[in-house]
Amino acid sequence: MLKLQGIYKEYQAGDTTVHALKDINIEFRKNEFVSILGPSGCGKTTLLNIIGGLDRYTSGDLSINGKSTKEFKDTDWDSYRNHSIGFVFQNYNLIPHQTVLSNVELALTLSGVSKSERKQRAIDALTKVGLADQIYKKPNQMSGGQMQRVAIARALVNNPEILLADEPTGALDSETSVQIMEILKEIAKEKLIIMVTHNPDLAREYSTRIIRLFDGNVKSDSDPYVVSEFSSKSIEKGKKSHSNEKRAMLQKRSMSMFTALSLSMNNLMTKKTRTFMTAFAGSIGIIGIALILSLSNGIQTYIDNVQKDTLSAYPISIETESVDMTSLMSSIVSNQDKDVTHDLNKVYSNPIMGNMMETMVEEVNTNNLESFKKELDRSDSAITAHASTVQYGYNLDLNIYSSDTSDEVTQLNPSAIFDSVMQSPSFPGMSSMYSSQLQVWEEMLGNQDLLDSQYDVLSGRWPSAYDEVVLMVDENNEISDIMMYALGLKDPEEMEKVMSAAMKGEVYETNADVDFTFDELLSKTFKLILPSDYYKYDETNKIWMDMRENKTYMTDLVDKGVDLKIVGIIRPNEDAVSTSMSGAIGYTSALTDYVINHTNESEIVKQQLSTPEVDVFTGIEFSNGEEKELTMDDVNAYIDTLDEATKEQTKTYISSMPEDQVLDMFKEQITVPTTDATYEGNLETLGIVDIDTPSTINLYASSFNEKEAIADAIQDYNKKMTEEGKEEYVIQYTDIVGLMMSSVSSIVNVISYVLIAFVAISLVVSSIMIGIITYISVLERTKEIGILRSIGASKKDISRVFNAETLIVGFVSGLLGIVITILLNLPVNMIIKSVSGISGVSASLPIAGGVVLILISMFLTLLGGFIPSKIAAKKDPVVALRSE
Repeated sequence: MLKLQGIYKEYQAGDTTVHALKDINIEFRKNEFVSILGPSGCGKTTLLNIIGGLDRYTSGDLSINGKSTKEFKDTDWDSYRNHSIGFVFQNYNLIPHQTVLSNVELALTLSGVSKSERKQRAIDALTKVGLADQIYKKPNQMSGGQMQRVAIARALVNNPEILLADEPTGALDSETSVQIMEILKEIAKEKLIIMVTHNPDLAREYSTRIIRLFDGNVKSDSDPYVVSEFSSKSIEKGKKSHSNEKRAMLQKRSMSMFTALSLSMNNLMTKKTRTFMTAFAGSIGIIGIALILSLSNGIQTYIDNVQKDTLSAYPISIETESVDMTSLMSSIVSNQDKDVTHDLNKVYSNPIMGNMMETMVEEVNTNNLESFKKELDRSDSAITAHASTVQYGYNLDLNIYSSDTSDEVTQLNPSAIFDSVMQSPSFPGMSSMYSSQLQVWEEMLGNQDLLDSQYDVLSGRWPSAYDEVVLMVDENNEISDIMMYALGLKDPEEMEKVMSAAMKGEVYETNADVDFTFDELLSKTFKLILPSDYYKYDETNKIWMDMRENKTYMTDLVDKGVDLKIVGIIRPNEDAVSTSMSGAIGYTSALTDYVINHTNESEIVKQQLSTPEVDVFTGIEFSNGEEKELTMDDVNAYIDTLDEATKEQTKTYISSMPEDQVLDMFKEQITVPTTDATYEGNLETLGIVDIDTPSTINLYASSFNEKEAIADAIQDYNKKMTEEGKEEYVIQYTDIVGLMMSSVSSIVNVISYVLIAFVAISLVVSSIMIGIITYISVLERTKEIGILRSIGASKKDISRVFNAETLIVGFVSGLLGIVITILLNLPVNMIIKSVSGISGVSASLPIAGGVVLILISMFLTLLGGFIPSKIAAKKDPVVALRSE
């Protein structure tokens, strides 16, 4: 089974070579109790360590079941110790921070045994040595005899073929020694036990064979093994055993990461204070970076919200006609930066205005929005892929009236009273302010998510149909009195009186304190009238008559008009930097589509579109600025107006005359009917709009990056049109807001990166510190390293244990840093709000950022502990076992 042939062991002690073993030749039976006696320093323990694979022989050979170990590698010796050898040490060599059960299970974890089987086998081994009721105690809670029994149970749990006991009773009293020897004697009936002892009495009483060593040589052997004693049957069994042993040794298992983590965690828990302080020191760098990331994330989120809100108010707007503002600004700059060639002893004129006007005229571009809309409506359009919303605008006014016609018909939009007051010469500038800032009725964006982020619904809901609208109030739930007049919530004529009094330098007293409940406002309705509905067909004259001055007609028309209901009241969200609407009433694009479609379906519109050469309001052909010549139809029409006698005489008189002579004769008497109207003007008057040809297209982006992507996509579209020879389809526009604001995010990112770079230095320092602490842990756990190696742990397993310890410390450091950062963010946010007055900046650590920081902490601690873990792996197990 086990054979030592010519074993020599030498080692250096300074400049001296010590010959520990000299030509040792011993063979062992499969099961016997062998005691090795001899004085101290004679080589007993060295021989035991060589047999157990802890130490290497200098020369000779150790054969295991006929297999030489000369070519064994470290992994082979590890597997041999794990599967074939069980060690029982004088000082027990139990891992103090592990329970009794865990100590015994340890060898099985290296063998790849399942958790349930591992536990059961460990309990069985402990039961066999009489410790079934002590499995959850720690070694320091047990007596010496009990600890030695645990060591024996650990040695037996993996069912080794050889049990090596080094002075197993050396630290025990006589009574306990006898108990231990009885256990070993019982085990020797099935296994080979080799015991080193100084006690010859115990050796004689319990051993079946005694070998005496002196000065590294075998002096005597009481029952030497003789090969001839084996029968052929025994030899065959030995071969079979050899085959089994060989297979077992080929099972090279390694310690699982879970086991390594368990060992390290238990060790760290025995030094809780130091572990916490180490983790806290390591977390300082993480806290610094996490705080910067939190603040950067808060600022970036605020910027994103500002971008989203700002860009909702300032979209990329493409109009039918536009001026290239970039070229205009370049022209101004070039005039300012031009090289001066004249003398500086006079004052000269700089033709900035002339050049600017010339540039403006030259840079007026016409955009084909019909073609561009087709591009946007494509399902694979790269432009709409980056746009949060696309809004089409048309030259269309909504004709809104008050629902109450009991006194009179009151038009609220466009308001005749507003027009008369605001355009009065007594109030210069009011007209432009009214048109740009007092837009009462406004189409909402089609992006509901954006609307939800910008507005809070105070009462009711958002519109879901074309005839539903929302009322917008400010942050104080107020509506300006101007808007109230425009909505009919206050008498519009009162405003006219206020303005008239102001023109006279007087003050007209009004009821300034007006309020409404939500229910009162939600019950409010308006009437929508289509532009084509103002006209009634005159069957006699075959023309369409404008009925807006007919009170009865208008009252009936408004009463039958489309009801528009206020279904919700909204208010700007307090965190919204800007909002997408500036009016008081918001409606959906469905209302715009309704007006366009129903207007185009009206009879007057159909007639005008079918006869584009005739004015439907007069029945006269459009002159288009040209003087109309007299025709025979005009002459005959004139003759028909004469009395019967004159008519007959005239017809008889001209019947024999040439046509041109007749026309020339009547030229002075007949005035040719003409109209100043134009076909295009009539289309606008009737509100005729082609839904496929918008007047403006607004492209809304959620961020500047998306806005740049939209600009790039438009540029690609323009390039495609140019390559196809369709230069007239090229789109021109100016994005001034994008030019001014696009660098804000980049600046924030650069600042964040610089701050992180500075704080990262503390992470490097933390890694070095953890490396030092890991090395201290290696020194403290040297004996544990020896114990693990004695039960078959490889160098990689030892390295894994200490890597696991650094990973745990790194994880705790990272987690601690994240938790502290989250707690610190609370006062940080209060300080930011107090100092800056901005409530939208909220420092918050992104989840992904927190996870990444924990991983970085684990990586850096692993890196810091790399060298100490390698030092631990290279420790000599024999030397490690001797350490205290």
